[in-house]
Amino acid sequence: MKVDGEGRNRKKRFCVAIYGSARIEKRDTNWTMVYSLAKRIAEEGMDLVTGGGPGLMDAASEGHYAGDIGKKSDSIGLQIKMPKEQRDALHLDIKKEFHTFSKRLDSFIELANIVVVAPGGVGTLLELLYTWQLLQVKMMSDVPIILLGEMWSHFIRWVKEWPLNSHFLDKEDLNLLFLANDSGSAFDVIKKKQMEFKERNN
Repeated sequence: MKVDGEGRNRKKRFCVAIYGSARIEKRDTNWTMVYSLAKRIAEEGMDLVTGGGPGLMDAASEGHYAGDIGKKSDSIGLQIKMPKEQRDALHLDIKKEFHTFSKRLDSFIELANIVVVAPGGVGTLLELLYTWQLLQVKMMSDVPIILLGEMWSHFIRWVKEWPLNSHFLDKEDLNLLFLANDSGSAFDVIKKKQMEFKERNN
């Protein structure tokens, strides 16, 4: 599988995007959770796309590598050129560097059949909200967003208390998000989506 200059998956294989913090280290339970999820993704022959950096991006690429025994899928890193250098994730099969966040985000959207948002900060929130908005305004469709980890229940509570109660969004917009406290719950949603994808493309 090759990614062309526009970031498109030409073979149209099922691809999971994982967003998450670059600051989380191996000893953290969130690192282990993302590693485990990515390993299962690879075992099912699914491609993976991350930001290609350290932290949870590294957990995803390392987990995918561990699960991709037959080398039947790819781990893609869409990296951003930063003023302060940061190391690349390990075990990436394909790397592509961007100079702007906007083009990088669009490439994520072009590749992903489903999006997993692991714990993170400003960058992760940017990726979540950009993806969510595109679904909300129907500029893309049928790309579920899984919010992985305990931190997101507080985010959903805030959304309900403020934007939703203020009528800045509709209840249907929240239906685009799936809460998953562990990798097993997240994988169940991913597997269901992959089966739908296979049915459509067979």
